[in-house]
Amino acid sequence: MPVIPTATLLRRLPPLPSGARGEQARAELVEHDLAAAAWVYRIVDIEEMASGWLTVGGERLYAPRLLPQGGRLTALGVGACTLGPRIEQRVRELFHDRRPALALALNDLGTELLFALARLAQDRLQAQAAARGLTMSGELHAGDPGLDLGAQPQVLRLAGASAIGIGTTSGAQLTPGMSGTSVHGLGIDLPPTTWSRCDGCPSAAQCRAATRRRANTAGDAQASMPLPDRAPA
Repeated sequence: MPVIPTATLLRRLPPLPSGARGEQARAELVEHDLAAAAWVYRIVDIEEMASGWLTVGGERLYAPRLLPQGGRLTALGVGACTLGPRIEQRVRELFHDRRPALALALNDLGTELLFALARLAQDRLQAQAAARGLTMSGELHAGDPGLDLGAQPQVLRLAGASAIGIGTTSGAQLTPGMSGTSVHGLGIDLPPTTWSRCDGCPSAAQCRAATRRRANTAGDAQASMPLPDRAPA
C-alpha cells in the first residue's frame, strides 16, 4: 500500500499551462497538504471463464472485451488509487469563498495528479506481472463500454481498496471523488489490444485522457522494465 509524496507526483506531471492560477493551485496543494496519494493493486487468478463472464477471487465480472484474440488469459490485474478527500473539500471551500477561478485550477490540478498516480500504479502492476512471466493487455474502468458501472464494488473488493479508504456511493460512484480503479487482462503471450476504452466517445478528440492514452500506446505495447517494489522517494 504505497503512499506517494505530493512532490513526487508533481514531478511526473506533463507541462501544464503556466499562469498565476496554476501557480496558486500548486501552492494550495503543497501548503495545505491536500494530497494523500495512495494505491493498491492485486493480481488475481481467473478461476473460470464462460461467455464473457470471468470468475476471479470469488467475484464474477462480465468483461468480454478483455478476452484476447490470441495468447491465453490467466489472471486479472485489479488496481485502485486515490488522492484522498482533501482536494475536493478545499475546492468546495474556495467556491464558497467566491474564488471560482482558483477552485477550478485546483480541481484541474487534482485531476492531472490522479492521472499521474494511476499511471504510476499501472507501471508497477505491469512490472509485477512481467516478473511472473505474464503480459498485460487491455484496460477497463467500471462504467466503460465492456464493464458495467455496477461492477465497481466488485472491483474495489478485488483490489483491496478499503485499505486506502475508497468506497462507493449507492450509485456506484467512488468516494473520495478523486479516486480511480482499473482492470487489466494478464496472461501468456497476450497481443496488444486493438480497442480503447475511449472508442466511440464523441469527445475523444478533445479529451486530455484520450490524448494521453494515445501517447502512451506505443510504450504500453512493450514490456516494462522492473521497478523497485517500494514507494518512490
